[in-house]
Amino acid sequence: MFKKIIVALDRSEIGQQVFQEALGLAKLTQASLMLVHVLSPEEECSPYVPMVSNFDYYPGLNSQSFELYQKQWDTFKNLGIQMLQSFCAQASAAGVTTEFTQNIGNPGRIICDFAHSYSADLIVMGRRGRSGLMELFLGSVSNYVLHHAPCTVHVVHLSVAPKTHEVVKETTSSLSVN
Repeated sequence: MFKKIIVALDRSEIGQQVFQEALGLAKLTQASLMLVHVLSPEEECSPYVPMVSNFDYYPGLNSQSFELYQKQWDTFKNLGIQMLQSFCAQASAAGVTTEFTQNIGNPGRIICDFAHSYSADLIVMGRRGRSGLMELFLGSVSNYVLHHAPCTVHVVHLSVAPKTHEVVKETTSSLSVN
């Protein structure tokens, strides 16, 4: 059935859920996992690219902005590697052969290209739930992968747990008609 499963991960709240589903499938089918994280400005918590202007009113400000951005980007990359290492250790402890890679670029294209070169049987990924104008302007990685992947794609939707700490107050009103 499945021998090579690509797990497309980001640092959003659905990442753990995507990993757990992929790990369960890998254990069930005795497949190996390839964890893929794509560094992209679209990802939550990614650093903002500093604006560069033609006017240099404050000499040195542009270089300071770039240095700050570079530090934030390095931290962002390191957190991605730490996430991948943590998931890899969990999979290894469960007896599943696992590797990981982190790339920079367009997430949808990189996932599809990697699935092709890796000869993947399955891609497991999450869905953020963008729709309407957000999807139109920012795109949907899962939608792109569904339409361009060379193999089967399993999309995990974020499970929404009911909020038990909220109290709903009911109000009643009476209307009298004379």
